[in-house]
Amino acid sequence: MTALLPVDTKGVEPGSGAPAPDRLISGDPKFRTWNVEERDGGLYAGIWESTPGKWRIVYDEWEFCHILSGVSVIAEEGGEARTVKAGDSFVLRPGFRGSWEVLETTRKEYVIKL
Repeated sequence: MTALLPVDTKGVEPGSGAPAPDRLISGDPKFRTWNVEERDGGLYAGIWESTPGKWRIVYDEWEFCHILSGVSVIAEEGGEARTVKAGDSFVLRPGFRGSWEVLETTRKEYVIKL
């Protein structure tokens, strides 16, 4: 077993999901998640993808994101909306509240720390 783990979708069965109905703002977004790493202490890494739609988000966790493809708009309550696209990286800190709107199917790499 190697300590080097590629973050890709090969050989990983994706989980599927959607925003909770009470968080949905518009559209019919569907999620696929390839969780390639899960460690004790609440550390996760993998790839997430969503089809177009908009929903409310509330973060209790810390998350690093790197957009691989697509276009989304992330808006913080009381703050500015930011458009993110392929090549963009950012961190969502615990306490972030706002919305995520997928304009074009978006795929991101993520690392989450609970």
